[in-house]
Formats: sequence, structure tokens, C-alpha cells
Amino acid sequence: MRKSVIFFSIAVVIILAFQVAAAQPQQPATEERPGSVTNQPVKNYSLPPEKYEKAISYSRAQYRLHFIGTAYSFLILLFILSRRIAPAFRDWAEGVSRRRFIQALVFVPLLLLTFDIFKLPLDIYQHKLSRQYEMSVQSWGSWFWDWSKGELIEFFIASILAYVLYGVIRRSPRRWWLYFGVASLPILVFLLFISPILIDPLFNKFEPLQNTQALLVAEIEKVVNHAGLDIPPDRIFEMKASEKVNAVDAYVTGFGASKRVVVWDTTIAKMSPSQTLFVVGHEMGHYVLGHTSKGIAFAGALVILLLLLVHFAVNRTLSRKDRQWAIRSLIDWASLPALMLFFYLFLFLAEPAYNSFSRYQEHQADVYGLEVIHGIVPDSSSTAADAFQTLGEVDLADPAPDRFIKVWLYSHPPLGERLAFAREYDPWSKGQPAMFVK
Repeated sequence: MRKSVIFFSIAVVIILAFQVAAAQPQQPATEERPGSVTNQPVKNYSLPPEKYEKAISYSRAQYRLHFIGTAYSFLILLFILSRRIAPAFRDWAEGVSRRRFIQALVFVPLLLLTFDIFKLPLDIYQHKLSRQYEMSVQSWGSWFWDWSKGELIEFFIASILAYVLYGVIRRSPRRWWLYFGVASLPILVFLLFISPILIDPLFNKFEPLQNTQALLVAEIEKVVNHAGLDIPPDRIFEMKASEKVNAVDAYVTGFGASKRVVVWDTTIAKMSPSQTLFVVGHEMGHYVLGHTSKGIAFAGALVILLLLLVHFAVNRTLSRKDRQWAIRSLIDWASLPALMLFFYLFLFLAEPAYNSFSRYQEHQADVYGLEVIHGIVPDSSSTAADAFQTLGEVDLADPAPDRFIKVWLYSHPPLGERLAFAREYDPWSKGQPAMFVK
């Protein structure tokens, strides 16, 4: 791949960022206010004027930060390559030991720390933005401590992955992209398995939900029984999110014996019990519908495809740039920033595909949540709509994202679409079968 193509791709990213910045949002036609403001049933996702402007401003800032941050990452990697920083780190690593694993433990952290320090201003701005719009209440000291812990974890995991990667490249220079892509899947599964047990508790406090919300757990058990599932109460956790954020959320994490449903304490505090039941029902949908395993399979196939593209691009580039960048060959540790450059580029271009797949899964989970609480809460459609309205108000969700932003960046359907679907989904009154919960 020619140098001009790289810079053209970066220019495209920057232009997209400023196009997003220049876009003028349009106020939705409806002026009806949400139920949380007027105590009337929610029909459309909308916000009071002052919160509407705040949500638009925050959303646009996030969009700009994503595109500009991506372009900035490319420029950092090009700087590292052009200034021959990686070869210097390689020489240090080879001077420490002749063993490849020790070299990986020296080279990879040095390279990643350099990259992340260059990116630190953007990370700081991201946290500043979150504090400015009251999404975060985390102090700077606590934030930097989390950043430092994240760096240490990243260094360890990335060193192992790099050791495996270069071992595969040395043994199969032509098909390394396939073998490493396949080999990375069990590593990913293992990380998903241990993350809830070993990694997540390093950043947040977790407690079985039954210890703090026994009545809520009893209601959740009704939902679990309605679905005919076996999700023990000790698999449902409360995360003390309020120590760091004001946002509301819940999620499914883990794999196999470590799989669990996690509900933020902010969600419990800011949503009614019925709304929280819908949120938990949504997360149960991910649990029941096998979205974790399907997501791993999809991501694995996508990674193999991206690595194939990286293989062609990096070989063509190194054939012309090996002397200028002081990279001996593809098996040289110093080629890692070139591999990262092209992988980030193709990953960026693949974002619409992955996010489209994610939106599909999230929509399925919405359907499941609506079905599993039907008959347990008085009006499942209104409950879900109210939950989405509350989520949008608290998280400052964009009321009117344009189609480009939705396709490229949204891992969930926009709040307006989710709320409208919740209001309309009613197979029971139409004599139609439910999709998931019979």
C-alpha cells in the first residue's frame, strides 16, 4: 500500500470528523415531553430544550473525538515508524535477553507506553468532557489510577499476544494471519472468562444484588421463572457505579461458569423497579440468546479477514520501507507498529459492519426484555418506553443522530427507535406468537 493511500485514509477520517462537527442538529418535530417530566405516558423520545441542547452538544463532541482520535492514533504510529523508535526498543530488548518471551516483555510495554503517552492528552480530554457534562464524578486521582492499572493489564496481555503472533509469523510467513486469528479465539474466550473474576473488580466494586436489593431479586426471580431459565441469584450482581459515574447501565459479562448479569447501582436508584426489571430482562436476553458466543464467532471471523488485509498491506509496505524504518523483516519486533497501523486502519473501516451486527443483537435483546416481563409488570410496553426515556435523559443520548453516525458508530439502535419499537410491540393483542418467550 502506497504512502499516499495511508495519508488519504487519515485525511478522510479527519474530514469526516469535521463534517460531524459542522452538522446542525434538527429538533424533532414532536414537542411532547417525556413521562419523567410530565408524568404522562412516553410516546416519543424527546428532551426539554436545555437538556436537548446539552445532549446534542455532548453527542457531537463524542463523535468528533472518535474520528479525530482515530486519525491521531494513525499519526502517532507513523511518527513512531518514521523516527525509528521501535527499532531502538527492539535493540534494548535483544540486549536484555536472547529469549523471545523476555524480549516481548521488554519491547511490547515500551512500545505501548510510548503510544499511550502520546494518546494521553485525548484520554484526559475524554474524562474532562465526561466531568463537564456530569457523566462522570470520578476524581482525577482515581481516574489516573484506573488508567495506570489498565496500562499494566494491557502490557501483560499484549506481550503474550505479541509473543504468540511473532511465533506464528516465524513458522508460517504466508498464512500467519489465519493461524494467529484462529489461535487468538481461545485466548479471547479465556480473557472473557477471567475478566469478571480478576479484572473487573480492579476497577469497580461488585456485590451480589440479593445482599442489597432482596425485594428486587425476588421480582427478578419471577422474570427468570417466566422465561423457564436457571439464573441463580448469585449470578446477578450490583456494581457500585455511582462512585465514578452518573450514567445508568447494565450488562452481561463472562463466559461459562463466570457468566453473570451486572446492574449498576445508578440504574436501581434512577429507574423504577419495573423499569429495572425490563433492563435486567434485556440483559437476560443476551444471556439466553447466546450473544456472547455468537459475538465471539463474528469477531473472530472479522479479525481473520482484517489480518489477511494487514498481511497484504504490510508486506507491500515493508518491501519499500524496510530501510527507511529500520525494520529487518516482518518477523522483526520493530514491525509491530506497522502491523498496528494497518490493523487499526482496517478495523476503523470495519466499524459499520461490527456495529450493525451489534445493533441486531441489541434489538433482539429488547424484544426478549419486552416479552419476558409481559404479564409480570402492568404494561410491558410502557415500562420499556419509560426505561428508554430515563436512559436517554440520564445518559444524554442524542435525540436525532443522522444515518451516517448511526451506521458507523452506534452499537445499539438509537434511543428514539428503541422507544418507538417498545411502544408498538404487542403481539399478544394481535393474536401473534411471541418471538422468544412462549
